[in-house]
This record gives sequence, C-alpha cells and structure tokens, in this order.
Amino acid sequence: MSCTLKVSISDAGIDVRGNQCTKGVEYAKQEVTNPVRHVMTVVRVRGGDIPTVSLITSKPVPKNCIERVMEATAYVELEAPIELGQVVIKDVCGTSLVATRRVRKAT
Repeated sequence: MSCTLKVSISDAGIDVRGNQCTKGVEYAKQEVTNPVRHVMTVVRVRGGDIPTVSLITSKPVPKNCIERVMEATAYVELEAPIELGQVVIKDVCGTSLVATRRVRKAT
C-alpha cells in the first residue's frame, strides 16, 4: 500500500498530509531532514564456487554517505568461504557491510 504525500516545511515545523498511516508521516519527515538508504554492492571472491558476492549495509546510511560506502568496497576481493551475514567491512559511515549469501570454496 502506498499513498501520495504533500510535505510543507515552515518555521512552525514539517507538516505532512495525505498519509494513510503513521509510517507515512515518519517517512516523509525523514526524507526531508536526513534521507537514508540501504546500500548494496558486489565484490569479487577468490577461490569460491561463484566469482562474486553481494554485500548490503547492516542499516541504512545517510544519502551523503553512499559514495563513501562504495569507495570502501571498490577494490575489495574476498577469500572463500564466506558465510551469509558475515561482516565483511566494519564501520563505514557507522554501519557494517555484510554478505547476502554463502560462498563455498571451489572444489
């Protein structure tokens, strides 16, 4: 379900209209004050049963940090095995990057 929101910003604060639930108000306020996103990327894997593994931030990061997250992964190459949920990179913009799947060693 989605709804069309109208957001007004004034000295009195942020006014959100058109929401059909409280999540809409929270989302709109977040988007106009400090928008955040989960970031996904792919890195190479050496000696794995597949050549790459995708990573995702463990929590959303501010949009102005997305480039830093991508730079932190630009030259990363992991060694198999890799476990689902394994922390691959720690503390980039206050979050970690974790593997989204398991990669076994190549046989």
